[in-house]
Amino acid sequence: MRRLVNVTLMVLMLLNLMFVTSSASAAPENADRGVWAPNVRYIAGDTVTYNGLSYRCIQTHTSLTGWEPPNVPALWGLISGPTATQPPSGPTNTPTRTPSGPTNTPTRTPTSGGGSCWQAWNASTAYTGGAQVSRNSQNYQAAYWTQGNDPATSSGPAGSGQPWIPMGSCSGGITATPVVTNTPTGPTLTPTQTPTQGTGGGTKILGYFVEWGVYARNYHVKNIVTSGSASKLTHINYAFGNVQNGQCVIGDAYADYDRFYDAALSVDGVSDTWDAGALRGNFNQLRKLKQLYPNIKVLWSFGGWTWSGGFTQAAANPTAFANSCYNLLHDPRWNGVFDGIDIDWEYPNSCGLNCDASGQAAYKNLMQALRARFGSELVTAAVPAGYAHINAADYGGAAQYVDWYNVMTYDFFGAYDADGPTAPHSPLNSYTGIPQPNFYSDYAIQLYKQKGVPANKLLLGIGFYGRGWTGVSNTNGGLNQPAAGPAPGAYEQGIQDYKLLATQCPPTGTVAGTAYAYCGGQWWSYDTPATLASKMSYKKSQSLGGAFFWELSGDTSNGTLITALYNNR
Repeated sequence: MRRLVNVTLMVLMLLNLMFVTSSASAAPENADRGVWAPNVRYIAGDTVTYNGLSYRCIQTHTSLTGWEPPNVPALWGLISGPTATQPPSGPTNTPTRTPSGPTNTPTRTPTSGGGSCWQAWNASTAYTGGAQVSRNSQNYQAAYWTQGNDPATSSGPAGSGQPWIPMGSCSGGITATPVVTNTPTGPTLTPTQTPTQGTGGGTKILGYFVEWGVYARNYHVKNIVTSGSASKLTHINYAFGNVQNGQCVIGDAYADYDRFYDAALSVDGVSDTWDAGALRGNFNQLRKLKQLYPNIKVLWSFGGWTWSGGFTQAAANPTAFANSCYNLLHDPRWNGVFDGIDIDWEYPNSCGLNCDASGQAAYKNLMQALRARFGSELVTAAVPAGYAHINAADYGGAAQYVDWYNVMTYDFFGAYDADGPTAPHSPLNSYTGIPQPNFYSDYAIQLYKQKGVPANKLLLGIGFYGRGWTGVSNTNGGLNQPAAGPAPGAYEQGIQDYKLLATQCPPTGTVAGTAYAYCGGQWWSYDTPATLASKMSYKKSQSLGGAFFWELSGDTSNGTLITALYNNR
């Protein structure tokens, strides 16, 4: 979860190191490689067969389960069959993003005009992908979720990134639904022929509290109270516990349960004690917080970007893993502090900082074991937003065992691609010039729904921070421009908390449902109270279970962003 670097470049580098076989590395370019297989290095120009069809490799990569040719059109072009695609006319750069997979926005065949008009567009209505409207005697179809974007000025052909697709001129009343034809860009999510508005969904507001925040960030549990956040939160994820030797273990013992809090820093104004067996640290402060604010439930989150390597061994014996986690959460010293467990495995049967090859069923088996051990206590998980990661594990099958998923709909783009192009790290929908198709929040949400995850078990992810570049020209407001590298950040290059960006580099524009800012050659993207209001409107239109954010210390001292979430819940 911690500012995950969800980029194909890193995935491919790790896969190349771990899975390349000698036969693959020696394969000549433009070779006929036979039947497609996972864990094989393919060179641009290679051809394979899969399910009776032939494909040509577009970009050099090492294959992985879930990256079958029809699933990743960014890597494979069909060269036989009714929808065959032609190979690129020139060399193609190595992909910088995880292929996002099937398109979830079917396009309808435009008519030549003269048909009846569909329902008139309304600026206050939230429309989902596939919705049909008319405007100024023209019919339009929504390419993705949109609200307030006038079709007359925000439309273009399918794939243009615009929210509306022109469908021809019209007159009179509503016609029958036209024939749907899917764009040949990979498997298509089941379209909603007559989109309906959501019922509002749930009102969960979950925030991450990071154990290391008590050091350089000087953010403590008491700050949750003084910022006004405590009365607005429903849940807190405490990050992170570690996973070692197939077991849940303590992450930072000093911060967790040993650090001394005097009366001034304590949530309830009462100092810790050095009595034998006395609980101190964040755990004691969280216990006091729950006593003062019984509306808050606390979960202990395990893994994260840095500590996910241990899940491979845990998945080999999920029952033993679940038992170790239960025993740790219910240690007599802090029993009662935690209301459940959150799993942040980055990523099952795929690659993050570490690669896992446990198989697609491993994640479901792990979550099943946790549910069996934890019973009615909360069991949740942070899950990816990139297509390849989503497809690599059985998140749909595992959904029955979790209370909800926190979908990490942020970090789509960032200065880990040092030379750009600049792009918003948490786009709600697509836009003209997006560096990687299907890399936006709504796409991920629709893909989880298509895999059978109930909408009320999906929480929309929000970043209380921005990502930015330096050395950017002010052309197009700095959007879609090359860069010289990551912009300076207080704790990490290319990243800055909202509480600092709001005054250091105020917003200068919006794109894809989020804000961006250009200042002194730097370009940043981040969410503001206004864009959060729009994202919460989307949350309600999709009947999602709520929203969560990374992380509490990124907000202002008076809780500007969490207030926006709460007021629009």
